[in-house]
Amino acid sequence: MNGILFALTVVIWGTTWIAIALQVGPVPVLVSVFYRFATAGLVFLAALALTGRLRLPGRAHQPWILAQALCLFCLNFICFYEAAAHIPSGLISVIFSLATVFNAVNARLFFGDPITRRTLLASALGVAGLVFLFGRDFAVAQPDGTLAGIGLAGLGTLLFSLGNMVSRRNSAAGLPPATVNAWGMGYGALALLALIFATGTPVVAPPGATYIGAMLYLAVIGSVVGFTTYLVLVARIGSSRAAYATVLFPIVALALSTIFEGYEWHWSGAFGLCLALLGNVVMFVQPRRIWTRGRPALN
Repeated sequence: MNGILFALTVVIWGTTWIAIALQVGPVPVLVSVFYRFATAGLVFLAALALTGRLRLPGRAHQPWILAQALCLFCLNFICFYEAAAHIPSGLISVIFSLATVFNAVNARLFFGDPITRRTLLASALGVAGLVFLFGRDFAVAQPDGTLAGIGLAGLGTLLFSLGNMVSRRNSAAGLPPATVNAWGMGYGALALLALIFATGTPVVAPPGATYIGAMLYLAVIGSVVGFTTYLVLVARIGSSRAAYATVLFPIVALALSTIFEGYEWHWSGAFGLCLALLGNVVMFVQPRRIWTRGRPALN
């Protein structure tokens, strides 16, 4: 079951990059992110209501749901969308892959989890692999605004990791991930709407069928399904191991780019792909224990 959840998360989030690219245009970032999570929140809440599973968490949990909403369904996406205006998406993927490291450190700070050598090695291999995969993006990055783009992507990744920690707390408190996500996406949309009015951002209508199709895919598949599978995975296997999906989903995006955008492979990309997959093996393949002469040994 964990493998299925992990694979779904990687495939879904790996395909959202193309949908996000289709939204780039005349609609401001705040408005695009609002459209996404307003739609996702309405779909999710309606689905729970129709299946009789819609519940309003108690007052004591509301601040934590709001915190998760701001970290996962609002501020982090503002950072990533704004970063995309300054640096290539491949570079943002490399930075976002550091979520494995952020999660390991934050889990240690907030929950006392040990940072294992397996986690460190797998994270190092994954990040190194993505650096090789997208190394040429560094070479073509424009100097103007590059530092701002890197900072925004790093801040978005930190917010994503903090959202993972809040989600872990909410799961430990007995709150179903679907319930928290549904309300959280609604709260995130309201926060985005408040930012739109506070900043005087013009509300531009969706410009066409392509934009609307991309928005619906991001809202329903990328947000409702993708975040649910990911946060269920966080609750089942822990934030550090679940975050390794952030290392693999850019590989899916790269494969799609090869098919639809004519991405040309280079030896460094192939080597990076091997490193990332090796990191996946290190993180998830557990050595079998065998007994030899009454003593456990690793095989």
